[in-house]
Amino acid sequence: MAPQSTKTTRPASPSAEPERTSAEPAPERASAEPRDPSPAVTRSLRILGALERARGPLTLSELAREVGMAKSSASNICQALENEGMIDRVESGYRLGIRTAELGGAFASQFNQVREFFAAVEGDPVLRGHVVQIAMLDAPDALYLARHEGRRQRLGTPLGSRLPLIHCAVGNAMLLAMDDAEVDAVLGAADFAPTTEESVTSPEAVRAKIGAGRERGFAIDRGESFPGIHGVAVPLEPWQPGDPRMAVGVALAASEAGDAVVEELGAALLTLADALTNPLSRRP
Repeated sequence: MAPQSTKTTRPASPSAEPERTSAEPAPERASAEPRDPSPAVTRSLRILGALERARGPLTLSELAREVGMAKSSASNICQALENEGMIDRVESGYRLGIRTAELGGAFASQFNQVREFFAAVEGDPVLRGHVVQIAMLDAPDALYLARHEGRRQRLGTPLGSRLPLIHCAVGNAMLLAMDDAEVDAVLGAADFAPTTEESVTSPEAVRAKIGAGRERGFAIDRGESFPGIHGVAVPLEPWQPGDPRMAVGVALAASEAGDAVVEELGAALLTLADALTNPLSRRP
């Protein structure tokens, strides 16, 4: 009778992976990019963003190319957006629909200061005859929310538009209310490419404007955003915790922006800012 083998099986190394049967799924590896929880919503927002940037109609082919998706997928999403009034189909393609304007208005009107803005400006004998605007902080830009048209002359910035904080008067006014750490963060993210010959191009120049504005009580834009257009603005106190920083300002032609007029507008804006402050938060 042959002797039994004394060969033993070595235990697996602790670092070795256990054997996996063909029925067991392979373990998932961490993805380099986070998983999109709702691709259809993301694609819809990309289409809306493309139409916003275009400032006019885009064909279906142009939309598909802009957002990087198949034309058939873009067509399905456009149909859903059209059904909800978010986009309109016109002869030359698609454009933003009236529902986007309604949503924009609803966003702005959720802030008390925007709701009170129009009546307060109409009641001011100095400001009612000017173009007066409210903007909110969306660093590194100021986003324009509301506008009082006090004259027929085309001035100021369309609603929903953005201008760099470091250049426009309302942006500078928001900087006046920030502490040094906030200012440093804004300047660190700012693009100092000039938009006009008058635009500041360095952090030092912005800090100098902040210092001068704090001393006088209001900010001034002397043609830094648009040639020949000046601005005067003051910061607004947040109405309640969680509200974004805001500022209110006047746009006027450079030919009108003499020192006396600027001083008068600055004083009127300070009075307006006081009227747009939550009465429960005023210091005694």
